[in-house]
Amino acid sequence: MGENDESEIIEHHDAEEMEKMRTPRNQSQSFLEKDGYSSTQSSHRLLAYSDALISIIATVMILPVAHTKFQDNEELKQSIQALLTTKIAVYLMTFLIVTVAWAAHIRLFQVIQRIDDTLALLNLACMMLITFLPYTFSLMATFPNNTLGILLFCACVMVIGLIQALIVLYGFSRPFLLNDQIQMSENQAYYKRRILEVIMRVPIMCLFASIFSVIFIQMSYIILAMVIFLPYISQCLKWIRSKAIGGQVEDSPDSVPFYTYHPSEPLSKERVESFSDGVYAIVATLLILDICEDNVPDPSVMKKEFNNNLIAALQEYGPEYLAYFGSFATVGLLWFVHHSLFLHVTKTTRLMSLFNTFSLAFVGGLPLAYQLTHEFPRGSRNELEAVQISCVIIFFAGLFQLAIWVTALFTERETLHPYVRYGGREHTFMLAKLSLYPCVALGTFVFTCVLSRFSTSIFHMMEIGVPFAFLVLRLLVRVVLVLLRWLFCPVRNDLDSVPVEEEDSQLPIIDIVT
Repeated sequence: MGENDESEIIEHHDAEEMEKMRTPRNQSQSFLEKDGYSSTQSSHRLLAYSDALISIIATVMILPVAHTKFQDNEELKQSIQALLTTKIAVYLMTFLIVTVAWAAHIRLFQVIQRIDDTLALLNLACMMLITFLPYTFSLMATFPNNTLGILLFCACVMVIGLIQALIVLYGFSRPFLLNDQIQMSENQAYYKRRILEVIMRVPIMCLFASIFSVIFIQMSYIILAMVIFLPYISQCLKWIRSKAIGGQVEDSPDSVPFYTYHPSEPLSKERVESFSDGVYAIVATLLILDICEDNVPDPSVMKKEFNNNLIAALQEYGPEYLAYFGSFATVGLLWFVHHSLFLHVTKTTRLMSLFNTFSLAFVGGLPLAYQLTHEFPRGSRNELEAVQISCVIIFFAGLFQLAIWVTALFTERETLHPYVRYGGREHTFMLAKLSLYPCVALGTFVFTCVLSRFSTSIFHMMEIGVPFAFLVLRLLVRVVLVLLRWLFCPVRNDLDSVPVEEEDSQLPIIDIVT
């Protein structure tokens, strides 16, 4: 017992000595954590609010396009050409610009992971200006030769950049707000300088665009277009420089992949999913607005023409109801495919996010497809072209989802679960699931060209039939694989028994391509 008491006294004495030897830096950090950290909170709710706000403002820009009225005697081709030069172009460019701002917001709050009241208010000011961007872009599209629209747009972007710079400076002045990796780093000054340099590139480009708007307005539009593709232009220039002169791109001292502009730079998978879910939910909701607004019978008309028979009055809107349920099923199943894909994605990269943005832009066009499919008389040329436009929208929405998966396959060890990698047991099924909508939309387009008289019926059969195809898809894939193996690999019957542990050793897709 005496020896134990002596050892306890020695341990207690050593603990007191260690407490006395604490450096002033550790004491100040402890004070900050006690005083400042307690007044902070996790940024999850602020980010969820920001994602919802940005997804709404990106998607509702389709409403002016979808609610464009067409005359029965007006050729749809001429109308679509006029729309492409104005409203559709405005929608697509606005969607891309808003998603660029959203991607910048993701990167910023991958660095800052806790917030206080000051950061919450600064973020609200940033969100207010981001939601104002579509209006300034609409002015630019409506009055392309007027400098006011460009000046307003550039002013908003420059102020957004300044607010984000303030958020960075404020966050680095209180290190307990930063993520753990930067908090533990001894190179915080490097990170602060690097992040500020990247953030201020876009405001500086917008400053030059505003100056050129007074001198040579066409140059302003070229500079603004470069803003959208700046990360990829920057990366291409770095690659060209490294090949030409052998220069090495500056890496972060701790190899933390922040603000690198590389296509494989990671983005928050959770925020990509949250933003995507917001877009799908809003598009699905927009479909019912037209039903509530245009498909409720007028009481006086119902009394005069249908003798107060509500059922008879509602029968007039049968095609609209069919178009609504078919469009909702399409939106829901595209979300289902997106959900299935990201269920097996372990890391989201910048290039995957770009393809996701393109897919969501076409998903946002589905209210236009719904509006067009019941706008024109049955059997008319306009009806055929409206159905074909709807097929094109669905085709590209599904095709860019497939592009996300193909991109992930090139870095499958970092981005995909082993089940869906090349050679994994779910690889073929995921390929079939992602290819279903592009193939069906393309086939429907071809059939409507051949059987133009039945274009609307074929399109609605496609919308109603695809859900049943998803139900039996796994069975169909297995049957096809069995037939292929029976035809081409009759001897190798042990391919089905690849254990999960061996899937990591499958040859990556990048090695197969090269």
